[in-house]
Amino acid sequence: MVIIERLYTNIYYLISVVLFIIGFHTMLTHNNLLKKIMGMNIMDTSLFLFFVSIGYIRGGQAPILREGVIQYVNPVPSALILTGIVISVSFTAFALALVVLLHKQYGTIDADKIIALRSRRHA
Repeated sequence: MVIIERLYTNIYYLISVVLFIIGFHTMLTHNNLLKKIMGMNIMDTSLFLFFVSIGYIRGGQAPILREGVIQYVNPVPSALILTGIVISVSFTAFALALVVLLHKQYGTIDADKIIALRSRRHA
């Protein structure tokens, strides 16, 4: 009963860890470059959830001074995550552009096939 109560209290952390493991597993086990990018985005999302949940206080209010408000939610993690989201989207766009170029060059987006084709060209 205590374990279930603690899991419920920390559900955002648990979901974050599960998402990170899913993304990490996707990146490690798939050769398709698009699936690797999707795994990376799942990992990014899990980190965003983790950091936003650090700043969250159950029952807290927005950090606007009002009478009677005792607890405030920390806005700094949310502000930092906005920057992280912009960087993540930019990196994803860059990675997708590279995948398009690799597909034009090699005719595939499978990492193992691209490595094999590169080794044949340079041999």
